[in-house]
Order: sequence, then C-alpha cells, then structure tokens
Amino acid sequence: MPSEPADQVYVEYTPEFKRNLRALAKKYRHIRSDVDPVIDQLRAGEVMGDQVARTRYTIFKMRVRNSDIRKGKRSGYRLIYHLKRAINVILVTIYSNF
Repeated sequence: MPSEPADQVYVEYTPEFKRNLRALAKKYRHIRSDVDPVIDQLRAGEVMGDQVARTRYTIFKMRVRNSDIRKGKRSGYRLIYHLKRAINVILVTIYSNF
C-alpha cells in the first residue's frame, strides 16, 4: 500500500459542495478545470483567500476565475473552505453570482 507524503493535505467535500458543483457544471462546462488547480494548491498545503471574521471555525473564502465567462475573478466562483487542521481541509460550498 503506497503511503502519502507527510506534507500532503487531505481534502474532503461536503454534500453541499458536491451538489453545488454538479448544479454549476450544468451551466458552466469548464468548472472542474477551473477548480482543480485550486484544490491541488490546497493539497500542497497553501492557505489561500481571506479568513472569515467572527466565526468559531477557521473558515476561508476565495474567488476562483470562471473561464466560461472571461471577466476575471470578480465574476467567477466563490469557494468556501474550512481549515480543520494543518493536514485536513473541508470544501464547504461553491457558488456563482451569475
């Protein structure tokens, strides 16, 4: 059984994230190719985005570019994730303003 490197971060998905991703994929064909590099960066241990203030948990929000709209990050997706531990990230939800 191969073992994972110690610096690898485990990424989990909530049912809400999966449901929202599936719904957005019907409208935006390239959402998975837009979100995959962000997930890879999270797996590499990078903490991205802004921390949400006044919450009990370590929640971060970030913008992801939508390649189907071509207007930049501001018109892209919003990705919310929870940094549970240094080696565990939970993707909470993803949504779009369009």
